[in-house]
Amino acid sequence: MSRQLHLNAFLMGVGHHEAAWRHPRTAEQDILDVGHFVRLGQIAERGRLDSVFFADGLAVGPNIRRNTQAIFEPITLLSAIAGGTSKVGLIATASTGYNHPYTLARAFASLEHISGGRAGWNIVTSGQELEALNFGYDAIPDHAGRYRRAQEFVDVVNRLWDSWDDDAVVLDVERAEFANPDLVSPIHHVGEHFSVRGPLNSPRSPQGRPVLVQAGSSEDGKDLAARYAEVVFTAQRTITEGQDFYRDLKGRLARYGRDLDDLKILPGIVPFIGSTESEALDLEREFTDLISPDHALGQLSNFFNVDLTGLSLDARLPELPPESEIEGHKSRSTLVRQLAADGNLTIRELIGRLGGGRGHRSIAGTPEQIADNLIDWIDAGAADGFNVMPPYLPGGLEDFVDHVVPILQARGRFREDYTESTLRGHYGIELPSSSQIRESASV
Repeated sequence: MSRQLHLNAFLMGVGHHEAAWRHPRTAEQDILDVGHFVRLGQIAERGRLDSVFFADGLAVGPNIRRNTQAIFEPITLLSAIAGGTSKVGLIATASTGYNHPYTLARAFASLEHISGGRAGWNIVTSGQELEALNFGYDAIPDHAGRYRRAQEFVDVVNRLWDSWDDDAVVLDVERAEFANPDLVSPIHHVGEHFSVRGPLNSPRSPQGRPVLVQAGSSEDGKDLAARYAEVVFTAQRTITEGQDFYRDLKGRLARYGRDLDDLKILPGIVPFIGSTESEALDLEREFTDLISPDHALGQLSNFFNVDLTGLSLDARLPELPPESEIEGHKSRSTLVRQLAADGNLTIRELIGRLGGGRGHRSIAGTPEQIADNLIDWIDAGAADGFNVMPPYLPGGLEDFVDHVVPILQARGRFREDYTESTLRGHYGIELPSSSQIRESASV
């Protein structure tokens, strides 16, 4: 049987292209409208997609004049989307650097109960200097230290989610018993960064725990993913790069006692869809022509923590700090550096390539060409599915759902209807019961 693929819709404002809000295919005021995002969730559900996902940052970007902001905190926003949908999964980014395990565990547990078991947590360590300044730091905490904190953070959150047995809630009116106290346990965690007694003040969720998602591709990021993640979002531009990443990450699972199917890898794609390839390329060019160079240079400066804003667009990138000195966006800065070098690109050409998806792969073509491309990646062992990043919204998502998904369904590569009601069910990720988890941890 041909491998089925997984599809997540990565939703951002009115589109992933940095100029999306200026294009006539979008309504710029939608950025401020929660109803816009509820409709996007409904479109994704109409396409039977596994999930929708919202990234997040904890600071105003480097160029607020040009940059559209992420207005809504994602867990809050997904709670609204949960009320307008019934099946599609709901994944939110939350930082291990500037949160506390208890409050984060409780927030996601609430989203779990509100949505009926459709929540996922995208684990990030936060690598922007402006974020650090908002939380009392003088600089970004060092990369290795952020990942040590993240490991302890995730351990504590998982134990809090497991602090109620699956059948701890009794709801026996006659005996006046809400829950069985023998099945609700403190965690008594004392570690380098956190001291948490527990238990969580929220019962076990409908799917056990939210699905754990991760997107870092540094060595520390891949190790964190191999230890915990059940879905990984990544930026790979060629099948060969995708195969290398896929083999590397899947090859790390065994050291943590995990099987290959315990983790799904979804590279990002930015699809420009047209009735002909020429039409799709013209559409992509329209968006590229709307890029604001000063904003694009600000983003590049942020990747490398070097001021590049005064450079000529027709120059090449200057000598940059070595990768060992990058404490923030390690994997993304490496990708951008390689992209510029491999293509010998001018800065103008580079920001054009990055404008659609900040280094993720752009595809311009007909629905048939895009479907063929996705299937080629799956069959080559370069992906388990794709993180679909529409360049403009809602139209880019509608085109994918209405024209690409039916081709994948007709070829037997994607579900025609939901067969499960939880996010774990959509991704085929099983979780032992809370009591089994505690028994295995005590061995």
